[in-house]
Amino acid sequence: MKIKTVYFKTFGCRTNQFDTQVMIKELKDYKVTLQESEADVIVVNSCTVTNGADSSVRNYINRVKKDNKKIILTGCGALSKGEELLKSKSVNGVFGHSQKKQINKFLSRDNFYDIGDLKSIDNTIVSDFIGKSRAFIKIQEGCDFECSYCIIPSVRGKARSHSIDSILSQIKILAQNGFGEFILTGTNVGSYGVDLGVSIARLLKQISLIKGVRRVRVGSLEPMQIDNEFLELLGESWMAKHLHIALQHTNNKMLKIMKRRNRFESDLELFEKISSKGYALGTDYIVAHPGESNQIWSEALNNFKKLPITHIHPFRYSKRDNTHSATLKQQVNGKISKARLNELKEIIRVKNINFRRDSKSILDILVESQKNQLYYGYDQFYNKVTIKSNIDIKSTWVQISNYEIMENSNEAEY
Repeated sequence: MKIKTVYFKTFGCRTNQFDTQVMIKELKDYKVTLQESEADVIVVNSCTVTNGADSSVRNYINRVKKDNKKIILTGCGALSKGEELLKSKSVNGVFGHSQKKQINKFLSRDNFYDIGDLKSIDNTIVSDFIGKSRAFIKIQEGCDFECSYCIIPSVRGKARSHSIDSILSQIKILAQNGFGEFILTGTNVGSYGVDLGVSIARLLKQISLIKGVRRVRVGSLEPMQIDNEFLELLGESWMAKHLHIALQHTNNKMLKIMKRRNRFESDLELFEKISSKGYALGTDYIVAHPGESNQIWSEALNNFKKLPITHIHPFRYSKRDNTHSATLKQQVNGKISKARLNELKEIIRVKNINFRRDSKSILDILVESQKNQLYYGYDQFYNKVTIKSNIDIKSTWVQISNYEIMENSNEAEY
């Protein structure tokens, strides 16, 4: 009898990418395909952080449904939209984060809704990352913050940490299998260890001692989670020279409305301190949240220009049901919100180019993909690098000292 094939479509964050690998590991009676057209079953690992994320998931489901594929929904959207999609027969079944180890059972079922709970912690050891050059390591789950606009704590639960032993075991196996770059991920990475009496800095120190670990990237951190113990690690050679620190805004009045814990003055001091160590810095930023007046935006933009920042993940505010922000008035016009988003993007475009021009560093690149004789990867600053080469360098590390600074990436020959 022909073994059925499964295609995984993963939306959203690195945490979802790790969860997809856990599901792949738990498959017993099916085989994975990297080609959507070959699949008998499609597992959609969804994101629900914004309306745009929900729309992307729904549009994808509607498209593949036309091909008569069996579709199973999981991920954050399983809690927020799963019941609705199942009732409309857009999907054949829905299961939650805590149920992913039972995927083999679910794939053989129809018309089911098993959302599980929001308290479990998954200690599955993943020995490979199918189709990836870098390894994503989930170190924690959930978030204890109560930002007014955010739906994620309600679909991921309270913050809870994986044990240090399970994380180290995971990385040792992957390092033995040839992985050299590890990306620590989770719902709120910086909260790692609060429930265990340890810290993310102590975890990083132990990871660095594992043979084969060449570079460690840390997922999104909150400003107040970066303490002196963490700052002491910035000079270590194995630390990626890029940190993503979620500010969300640069006006204190707006930060209060958003129920954020950070304030601009201390954020600026922190960014300047880290930048002085040669780091590239990225952030998340929400424009057009209710209450973002012209005056607030003008002050926020002036503050934003002061930050030594090189990367940005900007959002236009997205109203999410059952959040405090959804009850607020003073909505911002869509045309205005788009213009504000573009202002941020343009500032970062210039700042990123200037950072790359001013940097005299040799670029240390993990080559991840290839198209013809062009190879693509990211350097230690999380800037994209395009490399022209007559030899196969995919999935290898290369060091580049001579390169051209282009609009969206650095370009070199090897």
